[in-house]
Amino acid sequence: MAPTPPTASIPAIERCAGDPAAFVRDHWARAPLLRRGAGPGGFDDLLSLDDVDRILSATAPRFPYFRMVKDGKPLPPSAYTKSGRIGSVPLSDLADPGRIFDQFHGGATIVLQGLQRFWAPLTAFSRDLELFLTHPVQVNAYLTPPASRGLGVHHDTHDVFVLQVHGRKLWQVWDAAVPFPLGHQTRLPPGAEAPSGPPLVEAELAPGDCLYVPRGFRHAARTAEDASLHLTVGMLTYNWNDLLREVLELATEETWFREGLPVGFAEDPAALEASLAERVAELRRFLDKVDLTRVADRAVNRFWASRPPSLQGQLRQLLSLEELDDTTVLARRPGAVARLRAAGDRLELLLGDRTLTMPASLEPALHQVLDADRLTPADLAGHLDGPSRLVLARRLVREGLLQPAAVG
Repeated sequence: MAPTPPTASIPAIERCAGDPAAFVRDHWARAPLLRRGAGPGGFDDLLSLDDVDRILSATAPRFPYFRMVKDGKPLPPSAYTKSGRIGSVPLSDLADPGRIFDQFHGGATIVLQGLQRFWAPLTAFSRDLELFLTHPVQVNAYLTPPASRGLGVHHDTHDVFVLQVHGRKLWQVWDAAVPFPLGHQTRLPPGAEAPSGPPLVEAELAPGDCLYVPRGFRHAARTAEDASLHLTVGMLTYNWNDLLREVLELATEETWFREGLPVGFAEDPAALEASLAERVAELRRFLDKVDLTRVADRAVNRFWASRPPSLQGQLRQLLSLEELDDTTVLARRPGAVARLRAAGDRLELLLGDRTLTMPASLEPALHQVLDADRLTPADLAGHLDGPSRLVLARRLVREGLLQPAAVG
């Protein structure tokens, strides 16, 4: 087994921002942060230049898992993809390595998208960051040739960490284009693409440097003499608009909310305004009695339910499941989430994308499992007999919460 990189034990938020409390207090959603040497020796353990080469040349990725941009504009996929077949299924969006590298040599930026979905180091890194933020995270990689730029001045509708992996890139960050924008990544309208005034940040990032750019802050980047590879870690922040819309959505269950406007409403604006005032007053009375616990619980559960376990190595675990015995040392899978709650006379164990319903009698044993860094089935002897604790342990391994701990 390859040795564990020394950075693997450092929490993702610390690798990016240093002191988590200071970052949240002074920078989160407020101000950019430039952190030199954030990644000791760079961020090659997450994704290296050789890794990008291997993904493009040997794994046949499909659009839109990768795309290309030149002079701030997306290239048409037909300029760097080809047709092919997998079995009997014809495909038209496979990576064409030769054309991709030709486009790159001609000044186009290569973008790998959604790497947290399929690149194991970034899957683990993203999950660790998500568990700190309790906001979803996505990771794109940008490989830009020398003396080039990818996108022009723009703002993102989510916060980002920029992790410089290879080469150098000059970044400029200005103040927010609009306060707390909604939607997707946004090119600025004509007249706003050349910000007035000096940038808040103007710095050349070297390998291992990290730049935090809050949502809505205008920014642009370009390479100098060397090609540049950086990771953009996007934090897809839930916002109060999302939650308050859910509160208002509850009002649609009220009969008065669904009534049509009166006949002839467009002929009498004053009468419509008076009726609207009555409805707004009704809405205020409704909001005063809304079950906010229901809304909050639903938002919390939505986050945890969308964090599936990482199942790398699960095939071997399943094949050796019957070898698990009372002395097997078990540990929580890295990044695995678990929330235990009562549901009537039963228990629900939420494990990301799955929920296990269990007898309430298992509650003491489950609390012991969730509170322990490591344990053996024999440690549950105070709550369960031999066969029962093996059944529980094997089930939790099968569902991706636990795994046999590495020895040594």
